Amino acid sequence: MNEQYSKLKDLINSSTNILIIQPDNPDGDSLGSALALEQIFHEKGKDTFLYCATSIPGYLKYMQGWSRVNNYFPNNFDLVFIVDTSSISLLEKLSKNYPNSLKNKIVVVLDHHNVEDNLPFEHIMINQALSSTGELIYNISKSLELKLNLEASKMLAISILSDSLGLTTEQTTPQTIRTIADLVENGVKLPELDQLRREYNQKSLELTKYKGQLLQRIQTYLDNKLSIIIIPADEIKRYSPEYNPSILVLDDMRLISGCIISIALKIYDDGKITAKIRANYGYPIANELAKEFGGGGHDYASGFKTYEYSDINLLINDLTTKISHIINKLDAQNI
Repeated sequence: MNEQYSKLKDLINSSTNILIIQPDNPDGDSLGSALALEQIFHEKGKDTFLYCATSIPGYLKYMQGWSRVNNYFPNNFDLVFIVDTSSISLLEKLSKNYPNSLKNKIVVVLDHHNVEDNLPFEHIMINQALSSTGELIYNISKSLELKLNLEASKMLAISILSDSLGLTTEQTTPQTIRTIADLVENGVKLPELDQLRREYNQKSLELTKYKGQLLQRIQTYLDNKLSIIIIPADEIKRYSPEYNPSILVLDDMRLISGCIISIALKIYDDGKITAKIRANYGYPIANELAKEFGGGGHDYASGFKTYEYSDINLLINDLTTKISHIINKLDAQNI
């Protein structure tokens, strides 16, 4: 056991109340990781509290335990785990509403993203280039001989399958597949998880018609290499409680002939613009692009948020310029 893991084991053993924090944009990996840690710590007799500043989206509510995630901050905790992010931009509401909440606390950050660690408080960073934070937690639990009950195993499987897009991303390794096999041996039934996901991903007629509207609004640039959808604030408010509008169309955008990279831009009332970026296989440029705007993530899935653009067209112009440069540079390297 390495020194970092040994220290982590001592911290867990000596703690009583553990706070588990997700980023402001919860997804299958962050929620699965948080719920798995909750189960792991319960097996150790610890009291846990799950926190996320934003509500859990409807498409994730097939994951048993999602309702235990709170959006109010607790007062009593002696150890903190932050999962699936090491960027303060994805903990914006936490940093605004509870600026002193993590001072003088022991904070452990578990992440697998290739982003700069810019958290403005003392913390222990455990970051490995893996398919998901779920895979990282599995490795930690195995190294520390922490018990994985069936629920923890299910959540880790969902976490890994979610961020690896069903074991199809470049971050998927033989060890990732062996991890899924181990979880199946531990009782996880993948068909049952998939059936639950499909049931909760059923969409209302109104949402299905809205998807049709979004598809008609897709814009393309750079000879169809770039596809963009713009989602205004009123649509975010109306449809997000049922489903993330970005996720509705991003996969379809990536299937446009000649498309290399797809971006969903969401415009909020306070001037914030968020970008969800997806790159197609062979063009691992999503993370590089996101970094240009202060964000980050994976080579094929990334994002950023900005307050610097009062005109969305100026942002689109900057995006096309930077993407064109990145693509040309990558093509030149591959010649």
